Amino acid sequence: MDTETRTGTPSRSGPDWDPRSWRDRPALQQPVWPDDAVHEAVLDEMRELPPLVFAGEARDLTEALAAVTRGEAFLLQAGDCAESFDTSADSIRDRLRVILQMAVVLTYYTGVPVLKVGRIAGQFAKPRSSDTETVDGVELPSFRGHIVNDIGFTEGDRVADPTRLLTAYHRAAATLNLLRAFTKGGFADLSRVHQWNREFVADSPAGQRYEELAGEIDRAVQFMRACGVTSDRLAELSQVDFYTSHEALLLGYEEALTRRDSLTGDWYDCSAHMLWIGERTRQPDGAHVEFLRGIHNPLGCKVGPTATADEVLALCEALNPDRTPGRLTLITRMGATKVVDSLPPLLEAMRDAGHPVVWVCDPMHANTFTADDGRKTRHFDDVLAEVSGFFAAHRFVGTIPGGVHLELTGDDVTECLGGGAEVATADLGQRYETMCDPRLNGQQSIDLAFRLAELLRNGHR
Repeated sequence: MDTETRTGTPSRSGPDWDPRSWRDRPALQQPVWPDDAVHEAVLDEMRELPPLVFAGEARDLTEALAAVTRGEAFLLQAGDCAESFDTSADSIRDRLRVILQMAVVLTYYTGVPVLKVGRIAGQFAKPRSSDTETVDGVELPSFRGHIVNDIGFTEGDRVADPTRLLTAYHRAAATLNLLRAFTKGGFADLSRVHQWNREFVADSPAGQRYEELAGEIDRAVQFMRACGVTSDRLAELSQVDFYTSHEALLLGYEEALTRRDSLTGDWYDCSAHMLWIGERTRQPDGAHVEFLRGIHNPLGCKVGPTATADEVLALCEALNPDRTPGRLTLITRMGATKVVDSLPPLLEAMRDAGHPVVWVCDPMHANTFTADDGRKTRHFDDVLAEVSGFFAAHRFVGTIPGGVHLELTGDDVTECLGGGAEVATADLGQRYETMCDPRLNGQQSIDLAFRLAELLRNGHR
């Protein structure tokens, strides 16, 4: 193991930083814990637990992301809006399968490797626009994800419980174990591409296109075998590299899982391979930026339509002052109607300043609206329009669009409208299962992968 808990050579993060230095800054979106002593006791217990991921894996991801900045790879970052403690192994498997299917489509049609990073094994916390919510005249604290409280609407459900931090750690560990087994144990073998196509996906137009693609891949693998390609080389097709990521929202949790690497002396947040800062917590002088600037994981930062070039430059200088390729990913969430106008000034400013940013499009969050039945939803056409505008903005400026960041599930839900699933407003109530924001289902995700592949193949990159 290349990560130690407390000992090691001096950190290269600098004398002005340690895992607790964020505590001197304003920290937004933190729960109000009923008993600070209990909260700190839980964090002390977590500091003694093994790391969930290792420093070497995070360094590998940084190197892979550096290839994205050069246009030599494409990033697919996807997963659940908010993970549940009640998620089954089958649901985790199905989510992974959809991501693998999307990656196969993108790789096959674009000819470049697809870097697979999940919003998984740690995406338990959610920022909220209000500290409270009111239902039928009753006001209670907002649901902040299973790592903090429960989605049920009673006073007991909504109390922030610090022991949930430990549950989140153990749930993340179990999910990671399952992901490693699937991605390294044969489930991800390209010879299984037909078996990945679930019935509800196979029956859709996008699923039928996927079946045709799977047949072509099968024939290609058979051709390689017939040409004498060794079994050792073909074995490389049976495994994939899969990385985890989540929003680093609860800073106490992230601090407790930060370890010093015994090989380099650098600090790594071992809760995930990649951590990101949300749109609500990206203040350059805030606690979240202060914490993330000192860890050596690859980082992400959400950027919305109100962000100015000066603000984003300040973030880049704080989070990646050495301009290390692959270190910083900017995840833009502009909205379908704003991306073409709002994004180019940011692209130009970062390009002119020499920041090697991985530019990624989140076409989900800024396209959320409330349907007639009162449920939050998104329309597939808006998602696709923002992605198209994202590519168009990069083409106009002459920069490289690096990837997409999506909220999706492998479950057959009805949460987003349109797409190959043809979900209508009247269908939303059938299988609306998200704990927070609406997600693309399997059919819609595969449909989007084919649309993305067409954009990339037709010179939009």
